[in-house]
Amino acid sequence: MCGIVGLFLKDPALEPQLGALIAPMLASMSDRGPDSAGFAIYGAARESETKLTVQSKTPDESFGALQRGIVEAGLEARIERRETHAVVYAPAAAQAALAALIAAAPELRVMASGEAIEIYKEVGSPRDVAQRFDLAGMAGTHAIGHTRMATESAVTILGAHPFSTGPDQCLVHNGSLSNHNDLRRALRREGLRFETENDTEVAAAYLTQRMAQGRGLADALQDGLADLDGFYTFVVGARRGFAVLRDRIACKPAILAETDRYVAFGSEYRALVDLPGIEAARVWEPEPATVYAWEH
Repeated sequence: MCGIVGLFLKDPALEPQLGALIAPMLASMSDRGPDSAGFAIYGAARESETKLTVQSKTPDESFGALQRGIVEAGLEARIERRETHAVVYAPAAAQAALAALIAAAPELRVMASGEAIEIYKEVGSPRDVAQRFDLAGMAGTHAIGHTRMATESAVTILGAHPFSTGPDQCLVHNGSLSNHNDLRRALRREGLRFETENDTEVAAAYLTQRMAQGRGLADALQDGLADLDGFYTFVVGARRGFAVLRDRIACKPAILAETDRYVAFGSEYRALVDLPGIEAARVWEPEPATVYAWEH
């Protein structure tokens, strides 16, 4: 059992409130996933600038060493730290050198990369995780959160969701995949890399591969209905998009709500009850084997 929440804003006037709106949604799913929690937040992209979210168990030492490396290499990059995570901003011309610096520091792990996405995740109660990273103070266009009850791998930061395997892409999952080992081997042969043995990372990498082949987010999820075997509810984020898919049996709970100002997802309706205007929203249970997608 895990909990998922998501919020895709249609009304730009709500963007400064994105974190404040989704933080209580995440906390409300604490009993569905008390082991760890995480969230992806999509903010405004700056032209020709990419950002990397990195994590370390020794943030004081690691981020200090990374800052010194940036200065010594003469890179146009800056670091903004949040607890055990930091976001490194750099122009496209500095990306290769920055990636080499990070790869040479084994204590640093890249959580996400892209123009808009940031990912934060930690072991512990979802409410505490949201507070540690000040989720309530974040702005953006859309966000996805997950609370995890570990069933098939250890309780670790790397096992927490969201998983990101491509630029500005992320996926969270409630359920389990039965063919993830076969798919992982097939995807590795095609050059994709994995950090964990988690089945959700395989689903994320599958979508990354499909989109790298030119499929759109919705089409990639449609492909997944044929290739991903198991029980699942997926919520997926992309730079401009947000999508939901349940498997053909749809035994994992899911609720969607839509107004003129936002689309909201919750594993249970109680995650949505404090959203503005929810009493007038169109609220429904997503159909099995049906892709729901929105894009800015």
